[in-house]
Amino acid sequence: MSVPPVLPSVLGAPPPQAVEVFGPALAQVTAYAQLLAGPGVERGLLGPREAPRLWERHLLNCAGVAELLGEGEVVADVGSGAGLPGIVLALLRPDVTVLLVEPLLRRSTFLEQVVHELGLRTAVVRRARAEELAGSVLVDTVVARAVAPLDRLVGWSLPLLRPGGRLLALKGERADGELAACGAALRAAGASGGEVVTVGQPDLLTDGRVVVVTRGQAAAPHRAPAGRAGRRGRR
Repeated sequence: MSVPPVLPSVLGAPPPQAVEVFGPALAQVTAYAQLLAGPGVERGLLGPREAPRLWERHLLNCAGVAELLGEGEVVADVGSGAGLPGIVLALLRPDVTVLLVEPLLRRSTFLEQVVHELGLRTAVVRRARAEELAGSVLVDTVVARAVAPLDRLVGWSLPLLRPGGRLLALKGERADGELAACGAALRAAGASGGEVVTVGQPDLLTDGRVVVVTRGQAAAPHRAPAGRAGRRGRR
């Protein structure tokens, strides 16, 4: 049996935690939640059953990583998808610039709509794979959520980082295991180290486990952009 579309009204009022976490940005975050539950679900960027738990499972969960960002940083959200966590960070931290990196047309089109409708002047959509931007983009921080295993993610992300820049991978309960298993991948990518940190607060639903990988001072290696065969996944 097919699942009927979920209308934005299923969101209800923002939970008390959202009022405290997002503060003056709450109205924009609520508008973003409505876009996720409406056009986001209709276009297949978000599962219909995710809409009723957007606040707890997605929006508040992404907010915790904001405390790891420095003032004025340039941040790339690799594999941004529906904008999690990049849009949340742009709303919560207007002092940083967020590059939303997403290769698929339907997702990047949605991101453009969100940026336009929310009036986000510090967020820019870039339709590309992360590895295609190596050599042309250099940022302070890369963030990623539910994109790929850590060993692949560091290979895509570290070439985008300035020396000393950091990859912040939201990994939850898998964080320690993934970091322990990819020492060789970190060294090959040019990382100077990695650690798991806990962010946020449980009572605010912002707590999470983040793998922090720092790029070393040497140039990070990168593969050449994918050829024509590698671009067939775009749609």
